[in-house]
Parts: sequence; structure tokens; C-alpha cells
Amino acid sequence: MIRIDQVKTEYTANEEALLQAVCKKLKIEKKAIKDFYILKKSIDARKKPLIYFVYTIIVTLSNSDENKVLARAKKDNNINKYKNEVYKVPTINTPSKDRPLIIGAGPAGLFAAYILALNHLNPIIFERGKKVDERTHDILKFWETGILDTASNVQFGEGGAGTFSDGKLNTLVNDKVGRNKFVLETFVKFGAPSNILYDYKPHIGTDILKLVISNMRNEIINLGGEFKFNTKVDELIIQEGKIAGVKAAGNTFNSSNVILAIGHSARDTFSLLSNQGISMEAKDFAVGFRIEHPQEMISKVMYANAYKDLEPAPYKLAANLPNHRGVYSFCMCPGGFVVNSSSEENRLVVNGMSYSKRDSNNANSAIVVSVGEREFDKSNPLAGVEYQRRIEEMAFNLCKGKIPQQLLGDFKAKKLSSSYGEFTSETKGLTAFGMLSDIFSQDITQSFIDGMGIFGTKIKGFDRDDAILSGIESRTSSPVRINRNELFQSNISGLYPCGEGAGYAGGITSAAMDGMKVAEALIANSNI
Repeated sequence: MIRIDQVKTEYTANEEALLQAVCKKLKIEKKAIKDFYILKKSIDARKKPLIYFVYTIIVTLSNSDENKVLARAKKDNNINKYKNEVYKVPTINTPSKDRPLIIGAGPAGLFAAYILALNHLNPIIFERGKKVDERTHDILKFWETGILDTASNVQFGEGGAGTFSDGKLNTLVNDKVGRNKFVLETFVKFGAPSNILYDYKPHIGTDILKLVISNMRNEIINLGGEFKFNTKVDELIIQEGKIAGVKAAGNTFNSSNVILAIGHSARDTFSLLSNQGISMEAKDFAVGFRIEHPQEMISKVMYANAYKDLEPAPYKLAANLPNHRGVYSFCMCPGGFVVNSSSEENRLVVNGMSYSKRDSNNANSAIVVSVGEREFDKSNPLAGVEYQRRIEEMAFNLCKGKIPQQLLGDFKAKKLSSSYGEFTSETKGLTAFGMLSDIFSQDITQSFIDGMGIFGTKIKGFDRDDAILSGIESRTSSPVRINRNELFQSNISGLYPCGEGAGYAGGITSAAMDGMKVAEALIANSNI
């Protein structure tokens, strides 16, 4: 097979035009092609109003034709022999006498469980929240009434926090063994659309992701796994520096292998781990606000006159300021909603979410500012957690638990907003106008304003005065890192921290891949 990169067609071109472009690149006739498929697809809008699709294509020819083409294209870096990355599920030779335990049913926990279940190791997965369907009911109730279930919400429950986000699956992780492809193929196997296998920025959407997670759970059960929902782990059992099991819901579960996949909001579990001597440290993260714009405005700027024919446009923005703060967009949701994502009483945090069609009127993303030792004492592993809690309490108190909002122009003028401008907010959860400009330090606030000014030069209208801010965004990543060694174990032998909560991932796909890594390590260590 041959891999051809940088195959360009106009965005209106059909499959026949794409095939012709491939033939032109390879200097062959169409009849020479036995088969071809798309490996990657992205949009090139750098020369607006000209908009192109850019493909990486895999082509199957006869052996003789393939050799001729490769010989002819020796100096063309965009034409190469294709090496298919196929992830090999590890196998175990000496199974442990006890079942591995997994704490958390987010993407890291689910994919760790899936790999172990494929090896007939019958993992037990503990999840403090509920199954995804029951969890959805609790979240909808919270958005409608403000009544919070602290164990079943946007942060906690089957699927983890990413279930109620945009379902974005792109990752910057350097993957040489095919884990990324395996994750995407697994999602497709359990109900996701096949286009996620080649889209440059694949996404599923909350509505479809819930089905995928449910199907994946059922397969893990069919393979011998077991889920314990509404079951919070209260204590690790540690004997002579080794893990020996956990205590949960009044019961003891013995095991010499425990995977920690707890998510970035498991603050009580972070405290438990710290009290039990698990090595961990505070880490930098970022805080800020969700910002909303009309999706049509964003799409027009990004795609010019082609915007009506293409999916709602995303964006990605970043700036490094003279004060050594980074300001950047995070978790951008085209055609999405700002959602109340609180998980603790009297504290408030927001996130962004899209359904698969991305068909709301607004685009939203978090615009966040990096924080660290200027905000909290990093010698205390839980200092970042306490900082998050303080600012979330301030956000909650602004509007008595409703999502506080402020227009950007009013934010800069330190003035309470009284009405929306030319467009209204798309939110899930009760809202009210509040003084978001009072929450952060002057340095962070000015950094946010400076970043918005820079972004306004990159996307016309981005810094418009009636852009809607919602607060606060404080769960961009875990505030702690649970240290692990070259065997992927913590300072307690047999305890495997992984995923976003442990500080080793930053999204659905990277968390899933990290869950796979620790499952592989567990199997490898068992084979020693």
C-alpha cells in the first residue's frame, strides 16, 4: 500500500474528483487502483476565499505498479510506502491470583478495564457515580432546578467528565504503537460514526458518546468484568509498601493490582491519597471564563463564503504575555452550550458541551490564564485544589448558585451587565448577571483582557463588547500529579495512577491511551 499526503481538492469536490487528484499525484490511471481510503482529512482555509480539503490517502495497487510508483516518487516526501500501525493487545502469561481493581469509570478506567478484560483478567471497576443514563437524569434535574447530586453530576459518573463535553477526540500525544487508532476504532465498534477515524479534529458529541459508553460497559461485562456503581472507594489497603486492596461501601476487596483512574475533580480522593502517603505534587493548571460568540460569526471569519457548506468552524488561540502568563482557548465547542458542571455544594464551575450535530446558535470555549506558584504554595500537594475551591465559592456566591455572566465590555469596565447584546446565551443551567470581574487577582484579570485583545486581531469580532462570559472555568486539568515510576506504579507497589486526574492526560483520547498504558504495564509486570 502507498500513503499519499497533501492531496488537495476544492471543498465542493466529490469522491471522483478526489480519485482523479490521487491519480495525478501518482501519475497513474484510475484502473490501476484496486482500493483507496481516507486516512486523514482536514480543512485548509489559509487562502480565503479559496477553501480546500486536504487528505492523506492510502492506495492499494498491484505489487508491480506499487514498486514503479515508489521508484518514480523517490524524491517526493508526500508519497511513501504505508506502514499500518496495528495495536497489539498485550497478553498475560502468568495471571494474578486476584482480580485487578480499577477506581473510576472515565475514559482511562474504561480502556484499562477493556484491555484487562480482553485478557480474561475480570477487572472490578468502582465508580462513585451512576450509570450514564441515570446520571443524565440527575444532570438534567440539576440544570433545571439547581439541585445538585454530589455523586452524580457532570464530573462524576460513568464516562467521566468528558461525557458531557464536546466529545472531542483529537490529541497531541505522540503515538508510535497505534493506541490512538485503537481508541478511535473501539469507539466506532461501540457506536460512534466512522468518520472519526479520519477527521483531523474528530468529535462524537454527548448524545452519541453516552451510547458508546453504555455499549462498552456491556462488552466489558460480557468479557468477565464487573462494575460497582454508586460505590466510592474510602480507603486503600496498604501492607509493607504494597497495595493489598481497597475498602468501599463497607466491604473489603483484596487485590495486589489497583488502577487509579479517578478524574481531575476527585478532591476527596486526593486528600485520602495524601493522607495515606501516596506520593503526589501540586501542578500548574489554568483558570478563566467560558466565552460565547454567534457561531455564524466564527464560521464566516474562518471559512468566508464557504461557511454555509461546511460544519460549524472551530478555532484554537494562544498567546504568551510579557508577564510570563499563557492565555489560550481550551475545549472549544462549535455550536455548543455552556453548562453548569459543579460537583461540590456551594461551589460553581462551568464547562462547554456540544451534541453530535453541533447545531446551537453559539460557539463557546474557555479562555484561560495559566496559574501556579503565584497563586498557591506548590510545596503543598493539595494547594491547587484549595485555590480552585476558593474561586469556585466566589463564583457560586455571585448569583446564589446560578451561572454568573457578564458581557466582555462590562467586564473590562468593571460594570454589572443588565442585558445581552446582539445575541443571547446558550446554556444548560440557570444563569444571572454577576461581577465576574471581581473573582480573580488583578494580574490574572488583566492577562485575560490582554489575551482577548490579541485574539481580537486574529479573529475579527472575537473581542466584541457583547461577547458573553460565564464563570468560572477552573477544571482545565488536574491540580495534582500522582507520581509514578518507570513501571507506571506509584511509591506504593501495585498502585497504578493514570489518566487526567493523576496528571498524565488532557482529554478523552489521551486519558483512554494512558489507561491502556497502565493496563499494559500491569500485564507486563505480572509477566516478570
